[in-house]
Amino acid sequence: MPDSTSATSSSPRWLQIPEVARVLPFAVFVLITALAPGLFAGSEYWLYAVKTAGVAALLWWLRRWLPEMKLAFSASAVAVGVAVAVLWWGLEGRIPTLTQVWQWVAHGFQAWPAATPEPPWNPFKQFPESPTLAWFFVLVRVVGRSCVVPLVEEVFYRGFVYRYFISARFTEVPLTTWNPFAFVATCLLFGLSHPGQWLAGIICAAAYQWLVIRHGRLGDAITAHAVTNLLLSGWAIGTGQWQFT
Repeated sequence: MPDSTSATSSSPRWLQIPEVARVLPFAVFVLITALAPGLFAGSEYWLYAVKTAGVAALLWWLRRWLPEMKLAFSASAVAVGVAVAVLWWGLEGRIPTLTQVWQWVAHGFQAWPAATPEPPWNPFKQFPESPTLAWFFVLVRVVGRSCVVPLVEEVFYRGFVYRYFISARFTEVPLTTWNPFAFVATCLLFGLSHPGQWLAGIICAAAYQWLVIRHGRLGDAITAHAVTNLLLSGWAIGTGQWQFT
């Protein structure tokens, strides 16, 4: 991989803005996610495949401008990944969703509102006449959650957001830097992006950030995130509890 100096000198001017390469894949991923439901029957499944392939290609193209996006393997990364998956399983259905919390606050802290879970992702229910197509979408989902999502989210949250809370010149902030405000704020943002499992999201964000600070690289957090999502996907496939996908 070329170093950041050679990449910058030969890049378009807009890519010389360091925020672009770190925010663009995440923004594209979130935008397609928001637009996917309801466009047509099964649109969220087809557009997830488009999103996964498109964002993977975008990350590959931007890799020259993302020197911190390197895979790394460690025992602590695997241990954290497994622990977070167990935590996610354990908290499922045991804590209120953010929607319930907001409704409780809006109604003056009175009766606790009933949960209204969204229909889980389930390609076998969406495409009952074509199990082959359903399995294709399962494969795409596993690849997306285990390979693409960890790269997108770790580059954005741990590589960009955490360091940007410390300094606008975030590329000069070492990944080993500890900052209490940045730590708490980044964990809260990550948790809020998972409204159904916000507490697990906050805790796993803290664990992933600890890996980055401890090892001074994103790779361990990427590995842990991938292990977590792979285990959750395997559990969903094995048990039919598709809310874990």
